Amino acid sequence: MDIKEIQNLIKFVAKSGASEVKLEMEDIKITIKTGGEDRLETTTIVQQHPGLVPSTPVVQASAPVVDAPVAAAPAEAKANENDNYITVKSPIIGTFYRKPAPDKPIFVEVGQQIKEGDVLCVIEAMKLFNEIESEVQGKIVKILVDDSTPVEFDQPLFLVDPS
Repeated sequence: MDIKEIQNLIKFVAKSGASEVKLEMEDIKITIKTGGEDRLETTTIVQQHPGLVPSTPVVQASAPVVDAPVAAAPAEAKANENDNYITVKSPIIGTFYRKPAPDKPIFVEVGQQIKEGDVLCVIEAMKLFNEIESEVQGKIVKILVDDSTPVEFDQPLFLVDPS
């Protein structure tokens, strides 16, 4: 089972309204728990059987917390400011890194001009480091994620001004 299939399974479970789904196959065990309406959290645990692989990767993803209706007006104003920018989103679940190695320079800084194909960051997923390349040209306006933090599928990572 690849990462895309796991992401699709997470989406399906979230939309179905089920509170918990367990899936066990030959070499993988997945448990997806959702809290329903009162708890806005999704946890995914992916484990390989200990006899097959010495390490057990664990991936946790949380659904974004929805602002209360009272705080909706400031959120809308902030969204209007960002309408001119292109949002670069995470294509996978994993850990976000701004540089390729601890002793290497950061890929991009705020204010830096980028072009299509430039590497913006890496996301580690199941011990694989995936380079995330820019699909747009412009200037980095804001970096929305801290270095070495978990990210989920489709989570905004960067704001880019295309002008």
